[in-house]
Amino acid sequence: MKKIKSYYRHVKDELNKVIFPIKEQIRSAFISVIVVVAVISLFLALIDLIMSLSLSSIIN
Repeated sequence: MKKIKSYYRHVKDELNKVIFPIKEQIRSAFISVIVVVAVISLFLALIDLIMSLSLSSIIN
């Protein structure tokens, strides 16, 4: 029983050390992720279009 109490005391102590992000940090991280995903998606779409057009010109 003593080990369980000690474990939970250590868990509580570690949770007190955690610094949770504030709303503005979460919002900025979310926007950053959306922008990066959009840029990478557009880049891959452009590469796909170029490769598709080059392959269709070789076939025809």
